[in-house]
Amino acid sequence: MLELVGSLVLKGIILGAIAQGRPRGCRSPMRSQGGSMKKRESLTQLRFPGDPGFGIQKPQLLVPVIATSNGTLVHPAYFLLVGIPGLGPTIHFWLAFPLCFMYALVTLGNLTIVLIIRVEKRLHEPMYLFLAMLSTIDLVLSSITMPKMASLFLMGIQEIEFNICLAQMFLIHALLAMESAVLLAMAFDRFVAICHPLRHASVLTGCTVAKIGLAALTRGFVFFFPLPFILKRLPYCRTHTVTRSFCLHQDIIKLYCTDTKVNVVCGLFIILSVMGVDSRFTGFSYILILWAVLELSPRGAAFKAFNTCISHLCAVLVFYVPLIGLLVVHRLGGPASLLHVVTANTYLLLPPIVNPLVYGARTKEICSRVLCMFSQGGK
Repeated sequence: MLELVGSLVLKGIILGAIAQGRPRGCRSPMRSQGGSMKKRESLTQLRFPGDPGFGIQKPQLLVPVIATSNGTLVHPAYFLLVGIPGLGPTIHFWLAFPLCFMYALVTLGNLTIVLIIRVEKRLHEPMYLFLAMLSTIDLVLSSITMPKMASLFLMGIQEIEFNICLAQMFLIHALLAMESAVLLAMAFDRFVAICHPLRHASVLTGCTVAKIGLAALTRGFVFFFPLPFILKRLPYCRTHTVTRSFCLHQDIIKLYCTDTKVNVVCGLFIILSVMGVDSRFTGFSYILILWAVLELSPRGAAFKAFNTCISHLCAVLVFYVPLIGLLVVHRLGGPASLLHVVTANTYLLLPPIVNPLVYGARTKEICSRVLCMFSQGGK
């Protein structure tokens, strides 16, 4: 009995000390007035669907925003990725397993090509050096998209921080511009090798190949570097939901409060200035290659000459055909649908998977080296 009375007295003393220690002017954070502030950050709220009682359920996190005093949204703290619209969590969960397998295949295939070209001195030629650049770009591109997609599908983590989303958007567009430039350089390499074979060694030296790679890297960063800063300064007042599994410029600009025509035209101009110019020069190179091949008198020599372009031609088609489809789908407008998402996923995921398979199967030096590695591993 004395112990019970003593514990009650001790609790009363502690509560009184806490009450006296709070300053009189202190207010509860939930009751503080923010009208005089130009900007304030709204509180993160938790919404429990279903059971309102004490049942333990997974909360849904509402998006915290940075807002002005009049309620206009400056930018959200993070975006919510949808994944594939119309598909439930169960289907997304099962799609995560083939996606993880694809990522492992992309990493293994492209890393193998880069290491083989790095180790084999006889492969230090322009065509293989450009192929190593292409594989490196595909490896980085898949690493900034597929892991986040896997976490979205497998664990349902939809949130992506605002700055991280802008960084992902910039890297995706910059890397795609670099890949387009490398494909153009590979087309030029095939053009010189077939149309001017005696001048190939003097035109495409190691220094020239390094300068072409540096120019592709610089152009990709310069053209798309301003986009994240422009997107960060513009106000957002619409939904925070990005209707894909990753962040693209054409999806983020739909969330603006202001008119988006200028940004749409700017994005289209950049795409046409980069991919449009590269595709035209690549097509012109193949027209000249076909013209030179058709002029060769022995059919066997003509077929052998054009056979060296098959792998690169497949890479060009795999890259540009989904790009054209994506541009057509976006220019048609309308709400995001399954076709939009499938086209965008194909455009980003297909080239890193197909390129190492095509070049590994059709390039004799790489294929023989891979077979030798597996045979030594089996022993």
